[in-house]
Amino acid sequence: MMNKVAKYRKRPLEVEAVQYDGKNGHYINLWSNGKVISSPVLEPGEDNPSGNYVQIHTLEGIIIGNPGDYIIKGTSGEFYPCKKDIFNDVYELVLLEEYY
Repeated sequence: MMNKVAKYRKRPLEVEAVQYDGKNGHYINLWSNGKVISSPVLEPGEDNPSGNYVQIHTLEGIIIGNPGDYIIKGTSGEFYPCKKDIFNDVYELVLLEEYY
């Protein structure tokens, strides 16, 4: 039996996303229908000097999003964080809408 290597291209898809800036947690909470919650406790650290973060409820448990991270709504309605540099490498802006 021969080993074969194939090349694959990621399918194009559109997702909704909001960049968390440490202050817009309330708006992200409304947008996510309560699945993303601003932490009431500041926990400053080396990677997050402000201590602000959001808690994202996922099937795997609670995942943390820090200021600068994009909060993505996946195709199945799930939410997850993505670091800014990775987000910018993978996604391009298609439409910008105001959210209140």
